[in-house]
Amino acid sequence: MSPLAAPPLTWLYVPGDRPERFAKALASEADVVIVDLEDAVAPAHKDDARENARVLLSDATRKPVTVRINDIRSHWGAADLAMLRDAPNLAGIRVPKVESAADVRAVRTALGTRSVPLNCLIESARGVEAAFEIASADPTVAAIGLGEADLRSDLGVTDEDGLLWARSRIVVAARAAGLMSPAMAVYTKLDDARGLAASCRRGRALGFVGRAAIHPQQLPVIAECFVPTEAEVSAARELLMTLDGAIGTAHGVVVLPNGQFVDRAMVEGAERVIALAARGDARART
Repeated sequence: MSPLAAPPLTWLYVPGDRPERFAKALASEADVVIVDLEDAVAPAHKDDARENARVLLSDATRKPVTVRINDIRSHWGAADLAMLRDAPNLAGIRVPKVESAADVRAVRTALGTRSVPLNCLIESARGVEAAFEIASADPTVAAIGLGEADLRSDLGVTDEDGLLWARSRIVVAARAAGLMSPAMAVYTKLDDARGLAASCRRGRALGFVGRAAIHPQQLPVIAECFVPTEAEVSAARELLMTLDGAIGTAHGVVVLPNGQFVDRAMVEGAERVIALAARGDARART
């Protein structure tokens, strides 16, 4: 995955045992819909949720649908993977509680010959320590991310400051493995738009490029925070346009007409801003 790859901006969870909500989720502003078979579904409803996901995936959907399965160490997780082996319109699988490359390989084995993008969710200290190993475990690993509720419990932290190192490690591990930059975990305080925005800005400063939501009302806040500002886009475009009149040097550095030195990393940074801004433009057209 190149540094310029622009992953989805917004992801929306919908409980697998609430099929009446599927249509609303697919009509929302989310770039990707996640049918959740795990945390949002009570044990007594796991089988129904799996069947609902199977039915949804049997026909084409208006936007990509991924499925968050149950823990692969459980019989529910095994049943989820067995169902997804033949799901025709599956855009990806979110695998919770991944702690090692062996976990990734277990998923690949369970899927047989089916090759589908995997988004590995890291939810423990052990998983954080193995983040790069997980990210580079298999070509089908498309992304890694944090499951922050479980991680907070494991680490014994109560606020976002306690997750700073883990968040940074996930971003670095993803990019070191050549994966797209990760999206943030959900913000669970549904009516706290201000807190959501502040959290998104902190995540963006660390290198996250999007976020999952638990309700459609969170999507506009997330989109606004993760789309580059007009000032950022203008500066990036100005830099790239100015390069046309620049002078190259033997060291790979470019000297702009105003005397500013620009290296390749700065150019890639500007190109990345343009690519990320294009996600917002695409959303505005839909």
